[in-house]
Amino acid sequence: MNLNIAKSLAIAAFSSIALLTVAMAAQDAATSTTPIAGKATLGVSVAETAVIATGWRASKLLHAAVYNENNEKIGSIDDFIVAPDGSLSVAVIDVGGFLRIGSHRVAIPVQQFDQVAPKIVLKGATKDALLKMPEFKYAA
Repeated sequence: MNLNIAKSLAIAAFSSIALLTVAMAAQDAATSTTPIAGKATLGVSVAETAVIATGWRASKLLHAAVYNENNEKIGSIDDFIVAPDGSLSVAVIDVGGFLRIGSHRVAIPVQQFDQVAPKIVLKGATKDALLKMPEFKYAA
């Protein structure tokens, strides 16, 4: 009978050590790979935050005046078009008109703008040249 008790104790001890080892390994794996909400960056990585922080808010650019290199006001930003890949592709410029009466909207690729701050500059553009461009129409 003493032999059976010794076997049972040995099996219980080995089982306890095995379970403890598995539990400690699981805890180490969980703490090393699972981020803690509130301490991990969620949604935007730290590198992306730096890019966002140095960019411009769309709300501040909407309806802002657009100038050419001669400091002549040639229109204002009416809207932005975002490409399917998430990049900003086109700025819709409102040329002429007053209170949207007689306005003429044109689409300008954002790469063509030379400057955004302290003011928005589109080099080589004139109000007359923009008025001669085909009007931009929103899809229905």
